[in-house]
Amino acid sequence: MRCASCGWTAECAPGEVGEICGKGPILMPGYYKRPDLTEKAIIDGWLHTGDAGYVDEDGYLFLVDRIKDMIITGGVNVYPKDIEEVVIQHPAVVEVAVFGVPDEKWGETPVAAVVLRPGETIEPEPLKQWINSRVDAKFQRVSDVVIMNAFPRNVAGKMLKREMRDSYRRRPSS
Repeated sequence: MRCASCGWTAECAPGEVGEICGKGPILMPGYYKRPDLTEKAIIDGWLHTGDAGYVDEDGYLFLVDRIKDMIITGGVNVYPKDIEEVVIQHPAVVEVAVFGVPDEKWGETPVAAVVLRPGETIEPEPLKQWINSRVDAKFQRVSDVVIMNAFPRNVAGKMLKREMRDSYRRRPSS
């Protein structure tokens, strides 16, 4: 694994989050006609998945989030999934995506985009307060909530956080 706190290592300690990497006889040889992507993904025979995870004391692997979705706020790694698991518990919310946006003081700050259940209404500020009163740590508090009708998706139906983040950043400042 590539350790999230100390950089490249052969292994992370149990419970320590790092990039999930794999090596073996059935490893993909590379991306089809994309040597540039292959060079970034396969290093010294190890496939770097781009997924963050950890292994527990019993050797079980747990997926935490995507490395590229990780938010670094005030020098602390924040995994959007941890915040999303709180937001989705709100009875008005049917779907949530948390992403990081630049912040002058903290480097990045989390923003929650939500889709509400049909017939439900809630304003962003009360939802933000609800979320921030329930997250585990101060650095997981969201700076803003955006209510959307639907999330942008690719042809496979995967939600596109990058597009949401870019759209948010292009909004005029209030």
